[in-house]
Amino acid sequence: MTSEGGDTGAAEETPRSVLGRALGVLGAFSDAAPELALADIVTLTGLPPATAHRIVAELVAWGALERVGRGRYRVGLRLWRIGALAPTARTLREAALAPMQDLAAVTGHVVHLVVLDGHRALFVERLAGREDHTVRSRVGRDMPLHASGPGKVLLAHAPAAFVEEIISRGLPRLAPGTITDPAALRSALADVRRTGHCLSHEEMTAGVSSVAAPVAGADGRVVAALAVVVPATDPLPPYVPAVQVAAATASRRLGVRPQDRA
Repeated sequence: MTSEGGDTGAAEETPRSVLGRALGVLGAFSDAAPELALADIVTLTGLPPATAHRIVAELVAWGALERVGRGRYRVGLRLWRIGALAPTARTLREAALAPMQDLAAVTGHVVHLVVLDGHRALFVERLAGREDHTVRSRVGRDMPLHASGPGKVLLAHAPAAFVEEIISRGLPRLAPGTITDPAALRSALADVRRTGHCLSHEEMTAGVSSVAAPVAGADGRVVAALAVVVPATDPLPPYVPAVQVAAATASRRLGVRPQDRA
């Protein structure tokens, strides 16, 4: 029997359909929409209001969502705690934390640890520096691969077919220095592979530049990018040695041997 709003009764829902609907609700939240009202969730998921209300209530009770003010929700801390248990991210962050701290102390600027997440770059760690300048980043936020130093480091070490797929999806301009031409991007990625680092000038945010280098895992493959973010007025080459040392230190802590990076 169909209940109000076209929803099927709970007894008719299989575990798979219940899980899928709950994941759909969680998937409605994003960097662009970190807080949602129930009406927003209904619109984004296509669920009947009665179903959305029930699932949201259960997710709140479990701790996957939490209420913000009146009638609005955001992702709860329980999901963050579970996500922090993921072995790859946990091991990577543990290996990179000390060299990131050293880099932040030496440069005085924000330091990022970024990994590949589907077709995007994902911030998995961020350390603040002494200097205060606008940096559009936070742990858990993602960004386009083509529009930043760490993103291009990850892209440079990805398969050629993946690079072409990213290009085919479009290279939107986000800031004055964003590379939007496919040939220019391919050339920039070749430079990253040749030099072992990436200099990024106002590609993600106007007024901000970065220097990034690859972090390799025990098998020698690049698993992350480590970057320092500086004002666009700063010359970038002087930062390269410190960033490369920090990235190499993180790689060694992950078990990579010098010959693996040859």
